[in-house]
Amino acid sequence: MSAIGYYIFYGFNWIITLLPLRVLYLFSDLIFLFFYYFPGYRRKVVRTNLNNSFPDKSEKEIITIEKKFYRHLCDLFIETFKLTHLSSRQLMKRVPLTNPELLEKLYSEGRDVAAILGHFGNWEWLICLPLYANYKFVSIYKPLANNHFDKFMIDNRTRFGMTVTPMQHVVRDVLNNRKNKIRALYSFLTDQTPAKGDIRFWSNFLNQETPVYRGAEKIASKYDMAVIFFNIQKVKRGQYYFTIELLFEHSAGLPEYVITETHVKRLEEIIKEHPEYWIWSHKRWKHKREPQNG
Repeated sequence: MSAIGYYIFYGFNWIITLLPLRVLYLFSDLIFLFFYYFPGYRRKVVRTNLNNSFPDKSEKEIITIEKKFYRHLCDLFIETFKLTHLSSRQLMKRVPLTNPELLEKLYSEGRDVAAILGHFGNWEWLICLPLYANYKFVSIYKPLANNHFDKFMIDNRTRFGMTVTPMQHVVRDVLNNRKNKIRALYSFLTDQTPAKGDIRFWSNFLNQETPVYRGAEKIASKYDMAVIFFNIQKVKRGQYYFTIELLFEHSAGLPEYVITETHVKRLEEIIKEHPEYWIWSHKRWKHKREPQNG
C-alpha cells in the first residue's frame, strides 16, 4: 500500500467506523459472501487445517465450523477497524475482565508477568488492559510488512496506554523496566509460526506436529515472572469477556518446556470447545518436522 493509498484507506475507515457496530455488522455480512463464496479467501487452507485438526468430525461438521469461522473473521475485521472510535468506557463494557483481583494481587506482590494468548476470540480488543491494573502493559508483536498499515495498528493498540515492542527488544525492555522499578506485564501471542530457521521446539497441537515459539518461556523463567493465560470468550457479536488463568506463580527453575507445553495445551482445549473462534486461515502448519535420524 502506497502512502496515498494508506491515507485514502484511513480517511474512508475513519468516516465509515463512525457508524454504530450494529450497522457495521451489515458490512460484515456482505464481506462474508466474498470471503466464503465469491471468490473465497484461503478456503483450501482453512478446510485442510480443519480436516487435519479434527479427523473424527464429519464433512458436515467441518463445513459448519468453517462457515462460523468465516463469519467471525469478518466480524474481527469490522471490530478491529472500529477501534478508531471506541472509547475506553465502551470497550470495557464490550470486553470486561472477570477477575481483575488476580492482577491486583500479582502487582501488590511486586511480580512481573508473562501473559500468554492466542489468535482466539478478539485479541485486538485487549488494548483495554491498561484500564484494569497499574501494570505497564507491553505487547510483543511482529511488525507488519507494510509500514503504513503497521503504524495504523500500533496507533490503535496504544490508544489506552498499551506499549508495543518487537520480540528482539523484549529483554532490553525488561531490564530497563526493572532498573526503573516499573512492574510490567508482557503479552505474547504464542500461536504464530516461527520462521523455519528459528524452529527449536515442536509440540503436538491439534493433532499435528507443530513448531512453537519458546520466547515466552525463556523470558519468564529467566526473570522468574508469573505466567498467566488470557482466556477470551465470545458471547455474541461485539461482546466478549476475558478471564485471567494463573498457570505458574513462579517460573524460575521449572523443567524445560513445561511452560510452553502447558500454554499450548490450554489453548488447544479452548479451541476444541469453540473452534470457530480461532484463526484457521493462517498457514500454521506450513513447516513439517524432518524425520529424526536413527
